[in-house]
Amino acid sequence: MRFPAKAHLVAVALALLPAAFPAHAVHVQIEAGPSYMDRYATDAIFVEGVFDAHRIGDSRWSWSPDVSLGWINGRDIARFHDSRYGTRDDAWLAAAGARFQYGDANDWYRHLFLSFQPALNSARTQALSSPYEFVSTLGWQGRRFSVQIRHVSNGDLHKPNRGETMALVGFGFDL
Repeated sequence: MRFPAKAHLVAVALALLPAAFPAHAVHVQIEAGPSYMDRYATDAIFVEGVFDAHRIGDSRWSWSPDVSLGWINGRDIARFHDSRYGTRDDAWLAAAGARFQYGDANDWYRHLFLSFQPALNSARTQALSSPYEFVSTLGWQGRRFSVQIRHVSNGDLHKPNRGETMALVGFGFDL
């Protein structure tokens, strides 16, 4: 897997972003894994920053600001070569939203989370065909390790809308 030079620069920039918010703790994750459009796989990498959690009223639910930058490699699928939207372009996603968790700090299920992020997309492909997309993630987050299923789609607001579904494994650290 070969990463473009700007991928490294953007990853460093996102990793330094929390320095702009020194009053808030942030957990940074680097996540990678296969992404699927239909049955065709490719590589995906995300750098994500999850900020301090905030209780939602008197409930046991909490939310955290969640920002991410992702890269999904293009694919060469012959049947889409002559289509308006191909599959060869790499997609860059910049997203910001919220991560939701339930329970208290010592509850075993507190590590489970659901996140939702509106995103801007750099590419127009069979999977991601609009400049705006939605990122939905269901996962488990430990102190240093995470696993998650992520889906990126434009919510059927523009055709084609095959979407990208990925299984990511991540390594995290606190800043």
